[in-house]
Amino acid sequence: MCRVHSSPPFNAPAARRLRAALGMAPGHVAYGLRAQYGLLVAPETVMAWERGEQSPTSAELTALAGVLWCAPGELLAEPVSLREHRLARGLDPEDLARRIGLDASAYQKMEDTGRWKGNERQSAALASVLGLTLAQFVAATGKQEELAGLLRSAVTTRWQAYTKPLAKLLPVPKAHLERVLETMHNDYQSRMVATLSWGGGGGAAGTGDAGREFLAEIVDRFWALAGGAG
Repeated sequence: MCRVHSSPPFNAPAARRLRAALGMAPGHVAYGLRAQYGLLVAPETVMAWERGEQSPTSAELTALAGVLWCAPGELLAEPVSLREHRLARGLDPEDLARRIGLDASAYQKMEDTGRWKGNERQSAALASVLGLTLAQFVAATGKQEELAGLLRSAVTTRWQAYTKPLAKLLPVPKAHLERVLETMHNDYQSRMVATLSWGGGGGAAGTGDAGREFLAEIVDRFWALAGGAG
């Protein structure tokens, strides 16, 4: 089932600040939207956007950025989803699909469902075009749970077996990924030898709160070592 598209995460204070800096009134913005982009937006609607009472559609946001002489990303709160990152870069789906080497309809389906299925090359291109950190890439492509599961197995068993699955999941050079996994695995094993237990009776990889804390810790450790926590 496709997701229902919501409005972009609009940054109302930024819109108000940018308009004021240009010496424009809401009526001027409404006029620009109509004259330059053919959008019939009332001054009252512009004011409602700036108060956070309403949010512009994707088309309205792109046009508003043009009127306010800014990038669409400057009018967005911190993007999370793939669609939000695309909007923040001012790209339409067809343009992004072309840049990363995907058919437009295939890309649109991935964006709609939140299930990224691109290959390693396309993943690297996606991260590059959208300027994603590693953490942002994982969040935008909905891979958080899969990543946590693979990292858990890598540090508690043979890390070498998880290099290939993680390389498919993340736009990280294999050699760098191998160094990170080996370091994490050695750190974990040293800690286990020293303490004989991690997280109490259930062990480091137990269930419940201890298990969740363990997963959070290894993911945080991975971001720190892989340079993707920014």
